Amino acid sequence: MTTAPSDVPSTPTSALDPTEGGWNWQPQPEAQKLIDDLLSTFSTRCPEAVRLAERMHAETGTRFKDWVGLVLTYDTPELRSRLESAGFEPITNEFYDADIHYAFECRKGLFPRILLSDTDRMSVGIKVESVADFFAAQHLTGIERVEGEPLSRARWAKVHDGDRAALWVMERHGYNQFALTDDTPEDRIAAQHFLERFRGRRRRFDNATQGFDDLDRLLDAAIEEIGRDWACDLFFKAEREYWMTRNTAGRVQHARQQRLGLGWANHDHHTYRNGREHYTRMIGVFEKLGFHCRERFYAGGEAGWGAQVLEHEATGITIFADVDMTAEEVRGDFAHEGFGPKPDVGTIGLWCHLHGESLFEAGMHHLECQFDHAALIKQLEADSGIKTMDPFTTFPHLRQAFTEGDRWIVSEGRIASALERGWISADEAEAFRTAGALGSHLETLERNDGFKGFNQTGVSDIIGRTDARRHT
Repeated sequence: MTTAPSDVPSTPTSALDPTEGGWNWQPQPEAQKLIDDLLSTFSTRCPEAVRLAERMHAETGTRFKDWVGLVLTYDTPELRSRLESAGFEPITNEFYDADIHYAFECRKGLFPRILLSDTDRMSVGIKVESVADFFAAQHLTGIERVEGEPLSRARWAKVHDGDRAALWVMERHGYNQFALTDDTPEDRIAAQHFLERFRGRRRRFDNATQGFDDLDRLLDAAIEEIGRDWACDLFFKAEREYWMTRNTAGRVQHARQQRLGLGWANHDHHTYRNGREHYTRMIGVFEKLGFHCRERFYAGGEAGWGAQVLEHEATGITIFADVDMTAEEVRGDFAHEGFGPKPDVGTIGLWCHLHGESLFEAGMHHLECQFDHAALIKQLEADSGIKTMDPFTTFPHLRQAFTEGDRWIVSEGRIASALERGWISADEAEAFRTAGALGSHLETLERNDGFKGFNQTGVSDIIGRTDARRHT
């Protein structure tokens, strides 16, 4: 493969207009059937891929198809017709190798990209956080054949050959094109420098304004030196690491996936809980990193909360940004207009008052990854005694549940402040002093038929069930 020009623009993967109902996500069964047929053909040609899929399911509770990021296959008129019928569209402004005719993606759902070739062969690329980790975990030789330099934005390697078929592993960091990058040694060292700064950044401040100012300066420096998309990828790697220090289920499941060298490449979305006062600054941080606002999420007047969903094209990262709000407030652009004072507090606001903002000392409320929902629940309890709360979504196309949450110690000052404001009772205050307050979760999620949306009613139910006052 050859090196991509540095000025090739990235193509949006979900540039749908919400004013025209573009965020009304629906299952895409025809597109899923096409992907399933391609992977079925591939599995008959590459037995090693079948063995890896079996290990993924048995040892991590995940499905092979959820790790697939790319399928290369033979270009035929019949396949072109199926692609068009299933809602796949050509990707323009991309750099291709000479033997790749076209690349296609389905913007209406979560599916791998499909590349069409002029030779009768297949390749499937699965996503991993580190190619080197995969080689080490799988006891594979030939690391010298990995394409792309260590610590670059893109690396990939062929790990198994079959009958006109090959299984590849792909590592990407803020990069979603099809050719290797031209990162210099200085670029790669700078990237690791900023990863270290993200991992060790200050998270406790006298007030939130100081925290946002400090974070803005750090991000500005990273973006100027290594670019926005690379900085975004590294920032969220550090965010996941910090969350794992505060979540038992996350540490356990990450270790299970790392035994196969996969990492968190199956992440679905990152959930942040945020106070009302600084909500627009939090959105500004994410937009600085290249996120765009997707659908607004609101579960009704009785719910007392809402969220802005954000998506990042180059990294594939999605954010669920929760906040207390009223029915009237959802009608505006609350992500940019912000909120006025509110005397009472809901589930989100109380969590932030007890633990801090997700962007700072609290960390993410939960990380949601794609699994075989039922398999993971059984495996976590059998292997590690980790229990899962009752599911809050059980649709055929979407299944969701939280693991039982970790309790975090709460400072006396935060408890006294909440008590003084009338947000908690004396009994609840004493319970928080002795047993801590509910903190974070791992969310198990299973998506079928490429469904890209969320269950508003179900999420509202689990928000209520994770209110700290209900766990005293």
